[in-house]
Amino acid sequence: MAPHVLLSSVILILESMAQPRYTRIDNNRRPSSSYCSTVTIVVFVALCLVGIWMMTSSSLGPDQSVDAVSLDNKDGMKNQMTPPAEEQGKGGQNTGKTPNDESSSKEEEKSKEESTSSGETKTETEGGENKNDENGGGNDSDEKKPDEENPDSNEKQTKPETEDNESGEDGENQKKFEADESEKKSSDDDKETGNETKPEKENTKTNVEQESQPKNETSGGAQLELVNETVAQNGSFSTQATESKNEKEVQKSSGDRIDFEWKVCNTTAGPDYIPCLDNVQAIRSLKSTKHYEHRERHCPDSPPTCLVPLPEGYKRPIEWPKSREKIWYTNVPHTKLAEYKGHQNWVKVTGEYLTFPGGGTQFKHGALHYIDFIQESVSDIAWGKRSRVILDVGCGVASFGGFLFDRDVITMSLAPKDEHEAQVQFALERGIPAISAVMGTTRLPFPGRVFDIVHCARCRVPWHIEGGKLLLELNRVLRPGGFFVWSATPVYQKKTEDVEIWKAMSALTKKMCWELISINKDKINGVGVATYKKPTSNECYTSRSEQDPPICANSDDPNASWKVPLQACMHTAPEDKTQRGSQWPEQWPARLDKPPYWLSSSQTGVYGKAAPEDFSADYEHWKRVVTKSYLKGLGINWGTVRNVMDMKAVYGGFAAALKEMKVWVMNVVPIDSPDTLAIIYERGLFGIYHDWCESFSTYPRSYDLLHADHLFSKLKQRCNLTAVVAEVDRVLRPEGKLIVRDDAETIQEVEAMVKAMKWEVRMTYSKEKEGLLSVQKSMWRPKDVETLTYAIAT
Repeated sequence: MAPHVLLSSVILILESMAQPRYTRIDNNRRPSSSYCSTVTIVVFVALCLVGIWMMTSSSLGPDQSVDAVSLDNKDGMKNQMTPPAEEQGKGGQNTGKTPNDESSSKEEEKSKEESTSSGETKTETEGGENKNDENGGGNDSDEKKPDEENPDSNEKQTKPETEDNESGEDGENQKKFEADESEKKSSDDDKETGNETKPEKENTKTNVEQESQPKNETSGGAQLELVNETVAQNGSFSTQATESKNEKEVQKSSGDRIDFEWKVCNTTAGPDYIPCLDNVQAIRSLKSTKHYEHRERHCPDSPPTCLVPLPEGYKRPIEWPKSREKIWYTNVPHTKLAEYKGHQNWVKVTGEYLTFPGGGTQFKHGALHYIDFIQESVSDIAWGKRSRVILDVGCGVASFGGFLFDRDVITMSLAPKDEHEAQVQFALERGIPAISAVMGTTRLPFPGRVFDIVHCARCRVPWHIEGGKLLLELNRVLRPGGFFVWSATPVYQKKTEDVEIWKAMSALTKKMCWELISINKDKINGVGVATYKKPTSNECYTSRSEQDPPICANSDDPNASWKVPLQACMHTAPEDKTQRGSQWPEQWPARLDKPPYWLSSSQTGVYGKAAPEDFSADYEHWKRVVTKSYLKGLGINWGTVRNVMDMKAVYGGFAAALKEMKVWVMNVVPIDSPDTLAIIYERGLFGIYHDWCESFSTYPRSYDLLHADHLFSKLKQRCNLTAVVAEVDRVLRPEGKLIVRDDAETIQEVEAMVKAMKWEVRMTYSKEKEGLLSVQKSMWRPKDVETLTYAIAT
């Protein structure tokens, strides 16, 4: 009400009260003295009321008026400083308070007591709000800032990494959504691990969107400005812009809309299609195949966005360890290898199963006997202690690697696609690590000096030709002091060809300074094994009469391997004791937990801390995530999980946290991420380099669980995200699980894509613009077909 209106009203009221009473005696006269006194009283009271009004209005901010306050009171003043529920969910106030910050509550009570005892009314005019308004401004819980409500939330917003954010986005110090959300913790623990919210029930989808309100570092003005906007929208009438925006957000978050129309791929390879290995058009255009160029990667210009069909009659894979002995024939319906190698106990057809007797060309009487024979020949091999990470070249169906698990050893098995029909596919279906790869014209996708042992059982690789280029590639990836175990016919047979190869290999290995430390023949299997050791110093290299093979140039990085051509040269051994490769790693399992000796505190880790601290913090982070969230809160039956891939590994912390599980993890380090793959090998794990804008070198339906930590948000900046999700579908087995941690926007995009593929969303969760998505692949395949002409053989 305006001042002049209030004054006029008061005067009229008082005048009416002060009218003289007419007597019966004289109706025409009004006592003058009474009239004057009445006017005096009226004027005095009016002046008092005006003064009171002016004093009252002075407590309002400069942008407020009594009319505005009246309207707010009518609509509910208690909400004046509190964003509405939908704004709280998106703007920083939790929809429900979590009693996990005891210290915060004490601060609130203390501030209330101070406010009460002072008896003073504090005003805040920067944002135009009265913080201590009787109806709404004086409640600290309504006005609470993010750093007051939870001290850890302030750390998350102002620091690139915190105790619970050790695994942030690499190179960019991006905030990480801490997946310890499966348990609420006390304030002391909360300061170390961050906010945690436990999903109420397993196997239940949770859709929560809680993002922290941005903090203004300079003052509370900007925050109060945001509150003002919120209050305006909380009145009787909203705006069309707000209504439309809210509806679009609801529709987007609901995921009910399907913007993706998937099709099934039509290719010659059918259910076994590998885009970068089945590019028929590119293979036809090759000028030569003498170096197995036709088995190398030839990716299409545009990665496919269609889905690979399932084999007819596909069934859920048999669980480990039974899968090591048998698999469903319908899942890998190939019999040529059984017909060709059946007499050598590789694989046999037994009813509805394909069975694996545990033998091979070189160990017909069982892989375990062969494995023990190797250690008896060279005791320093010490399976599962000194020797932990093995490369098996020409692996066959990978029975060697499959049974090395019993000796606490992990094996990277590789073989060319279709050299022996579906051998790598058999291995993966059995639950044994394997990739489709060939030693052709480019380096293997591994760092230098990482494998403890390289093994080759009857592999018909011509190691000695072209200056020993292929054997020199094994020398690159073999750790100084590591062993090359070669059990091929030239070792123990006296045929003319074998004798010639043995002579050539002997001459080459001597020039390479490899020491032949053992030649033994197994009487049971009838095979011989030659074991070589790589030198740990450069003494032999420099004392050679002929520098052949030559030493690689100083500019040649032994870790550079992504599409790098092979060279017939050797890299010198590191002489500095602080360099990687100058010492043997600690024995397994001690090497898993400790930072490698060559990580220096002067180095900055991926997340900004000193490298050893970064390593340890990452490990602690993933142990918490796996223990408190992944194993309990995602509804995953880990008994059905065997083959796991971490699509964006950093230090291998996720894989290390799964140490006690009966799983193996392929740690993939993307080519545009910090090169930490050597660290992963150093701790007794393995992995591979890869560019996720291309197809992975594995068969369809290879993995039970894929884990992607802040990967997709980076990929969509340079790749077709739809093609990446199609590749995820190709690699993942039906009923397999995908866990995605990323920003909330990317989580929504991926969720919409997988929903269009009829995948089951087990859980989706977002907080502070970070999200977690857990989904399970279905058996669904589209009806529409897309023919990939470059993958059709005519």
